[in-house]
Order: sequence, then C-alpha cells, then structure tokens
Amino acid sequence: MIIRDMSTKDLDQVIEIEQHSFPTPWKKESFYHELHHNIYAHYLVIEIEEQVIGYCGIWIVMDDAQITNIAITPAYRGRSYGEALLMAAMNRCRIEKAEQLSLEVRVSNHIAQSLYRKLGFQPGGIRKNYYSDNGEDALLMWVKLNES
Repeated sequence: MIIRDMSTKDLDQVIEIEQHSFPTPWKKESFYHELHHNIYAHYLVIEIEEQVIGYCGIWIVMDDAQITNIAITPAYRGRSYGEALLMAAMNRCRIEKAEQLSLEVRVSNHIAQSLYRKLGFQPGGIRKNYYSDNGEDALLMWVKLNES
C-alpha cells in the first residue's frame, strides 16, 4: 500500500471510484482544475500494486482545512484503507500548519461517521438540505489537529 500525491495520470481511476461512490460524482475536469489551478487543494491517492483504490481531497486555507471528498473503491472498503488515507490526510494538514479539519457527511452514513469519530472528529452542526441529489442533511464534523 502506498499513499502519495494525486497526479493527472490518476484521474481515470479516480473518476471510476468517484462514479461508484457518489450519486452526483465530480467530473474529470473538476479534479483536473483542483490539481492544476486551486492553490489551496491537496489530493492524495492510495494504491495497491499500482492500482488506485481510493483518494482524498483537502483544501487548506491558512490554519483551516476541509476534506472535500474521500472515497475507497467498493471492492476495498471495510479493510481499513479509508482510515489509513484519512490519517495521511490529517498528517498532511498538520505539515501544512492547519490547526483544525472539517468535513461534511450524510446524516445517514453511519459507517463513515464511525470512522471519523474514531479519528477524533466531533459533530459540529447540521447543514440542512445539503445534498442536491435527495436534499439530505449533512452532519458537519471537525477535529482539532493538535489534539488528535
């Protein structure tokens, strides 16, 4: 298992994971823009035997960081790869001097919420009707990076 910075050559595999993970997946152009034009964006991939099995996006602005997206391909879920990837993202945030990290998660996604709580994230509020596909609320979660 290797966790490294995402590159343009990873985008086809990332898009495949994205399409299997989210009802309203990002387009390839969006990831390309993030990699090449967003100075706040940091993207990681996790790979096994040169196959990308997951990715995580982070925006870091001054001392505040936010997970934009994180996903593991369905065949590799439940094997702690998501945890390893999120821990690597948290470490990247610390290296970049972020003091806190936040994310939004569907209120119905209890598996993801459990992982986030395991790594120190706490609920911080609800974003009503956050998801455009079905109007589901998002649970805002955050962690202080120097305490986790």
